[in-house]
Amino acid sequence: MYYNPISKNLLKAFFFAIMASACLTACSKIEVFEKTVPIPEQKWYNNYSPSFDFDIADTSSSYNIYVVIRHTDAYKFNNIWLKLDMQFPGDSLRSKKLDITLGSDATGWEGTGMDDIFEYRKIISPGPVPFNKAGKYTFTLSQVMRENPLEHIINIGIRAEKVKL
Repeated sequence: MYYNPISKNLLKAFFFAIMASACLTACSKIEVFEKTVPIPEQKWYNNYSPSFDFDIADTSSSYNIYVVIRHTDAYKFNNIWLKLDMQFPGDSLRSKKLDITLGSDATGWEGTGMDDIFEYRKIISPGPVPFNKAGKYTFTLSQVMRENPLEHIINIGIRAEKVKL
């Protein structure tokens, strides 16, 4: 059998390059806050309003804000109406209503699904949001649908993702 030391060294160098790039990629910091809470018994009552707090230290960056929703295939609406309350450091409470499209009769659910569970990360900010003050930011979500309780909602949450320039 012929032994070729050049090809063995080349293989070692290639393997080392792959491992080094994987380590460098794995070490990059992802600037994301995401928290979800379970909806008890998959029945979201309109008086249950989970809050999500996160601290902002970097006021020079902007963030995209998402709502995170998980529901079962038995959910009977194509959308969900939410009330979002936002409390920024040293500022008054702000509220807005959100109409989040989850699917359509023609195309089905928009979210990613496995079996009968569908998940969404829907952007709710009109663009990157600058957080001008360092401190604690609080987002509170409540459902404002006509049906109470709103059935087949598994989780609800907020995601704040730093925009990379």
